[in-house]
Amino acid sequence: MKLIRHGQPDQEKPGVILNDQKYDVSAFGEDYNEAFFATGGLARLAAFVQANAGQLPVVGEEVRLGSPVARPSKIVCIGLNYVDHARETGATPPTEPILFMKSTTSLVGPNDNLIIPKNSVKTDWEVELAVVIGKRASYVEEADAADYIAGYALHNDVSEREFQLERGGTWDKGKGCDTFAPVGPFLATVDEIPDVDNLRLWLSVNGQMMQDGTTQNLIFKVPYLISYLSQFMTLLPGDIISTGTPAGVGLGFKPPVYLKPGDVVELGIDGLGSSRQQVKAYGQN
Repeated sequence: MKLIRHGQPDQEKPGVILNDQKYDVSAFGEDYNEAFFATGGLARLAAFVQANAGQLPVVGEEVRLGSPVARPSKIVCIGLNYVDHARETGATPPTEPILFMKSTTSLVGPNDNLIIPKNSVKTDWEVELAVVIGKRASYVEEADAADYIAGYALHNDVSEREFQLERGGTWDKGKGCDTFAPVGPFLATVDEIPDVDNLRLWLSVNGQMMQDGTTQNLIFKVPYLISYLSQFMTLLPGDIISTGTPAGVGLGFKPPVYLKPGDVVELGIDGLGSSRQQVKAYGQN
């Protein structure tokens, strides 16, 4: 299945995509949140969709999409998880995953505006594969990690490099600004993605291709990441793990290239659709 949430911010309704058409499943009566995933919601939703085949209301193309997952308990990100990206930033490829958190208040819909924060001059882009956790995970064995995945989604891990790298402390300051986590357009369940280790991911700015990579080049693969993270924190249903970005970020150019108001960022991953964000200055309508 492909799960969507549609409608105005903070008023999103659940939906699904069937044969490339969006349908409303508000009558199902549940949002795609922690409780939904924790209690077998995907199976209930599949049964509901099957029982109501041909009767579901259509969602128009003009309707806004929100994040396909309601605000999770946490968004955990992996830094420098592609060798080419580590090299372009001048970093040594890590021997263990680099972890940082992205504020859940940064979560927005896939096509919402990307707002450059106050006092920012180094806002950057990062196309990433996001993994959504399907059940509570603590001290998971790598061999069992696949059982804990609800699905996958497209994510732009927007980053303010001055806040992240030049203001001291952890990376989190440059990662959690409002609108810095556009996710979607949809959550694809595991059966929709037969080979998560062979997905093309790409990103363009104003039509110019900046990133064009493949998940084949992940240093730490998805099962390892789930197992590794679960040694340090309990992952809850609906939590998002963002797995890292390939080369081509603005920081890696010489001189660096950063986003400015009026820019348009487009990105996509095989099987996970594409998204588009227009860049605006803070306070700009």
